[in-house]
Amino acid sequence: MTVRKSAESVRAWQRMLSGRRLDLLDPSPLDIEIVDIAHGLARVARWNGQTSGAHIFSVAQHTLLVEAVLRQQVPRVDMRMRLAALLHDAPEYVIGDMISPFKAVLGGDYKVVEKRLLSAIHVRFGLPALLADEITQQIKAADRGAAYLEATRLAGFSEAEAKRLFGRDPGLPEATERDYLTPWTAARAEKQFVQRFNALHR
Repeated sequence: MTVRKSAESVRAWQRMLSGRRLDLLDPSPLDIEIVDIAHGLARVARWNGQTSGAHIFSVAQHTLLVEAVLRQQVPRVDMRMRLAALLHDAPEYVIGDMISPFKAVLGGDYKVVEKRLLSAIHVRFGLPALLADEITQQIKAADRGAAYLEATRLAGFSEAEAKRLFGRDPGLPEATERDYLTPWTAARAEKQFVQRFNALHR
């Protein structure tokens, strides 16, 4: 497989602050720690950093927003699905957040690595390696809703442009929207992510 050959030549291991070493091509659930995920996601910028505010809008904060949108769209959603929504972008703690057009240029090998990482993360935290299609689609819908809000509130998109790209405004309560869409410090994003994870992972 081409991704394995090319990556092995430049080494495929990533060392984490927890001391874990993660093989990006063959990730083991045993090498995945929530503190590493939270730390990494809190320092990865959404929209390549092209957002307003004193701080970056991090992937950690985005995942919290997605989980909030999911609860708005599917009020009786169970805890495991909410946990899956919180972790939907977790691979980005080691591979970063690439904009969709660039992912398309990279093609299938990128997606293979991303899917392997997400499967290992799911197994580590008691979720199925592959989610049911219905759950995946509901999380994707919440992700698009969060992207609409981020695009219009933080990234300078018009409502018409965001609607064309991401669908409609998910209609979060104003107070929730104001809190989640005010970019936080990395420290706050990391702490909030871990707290939400602990509330959902029981």
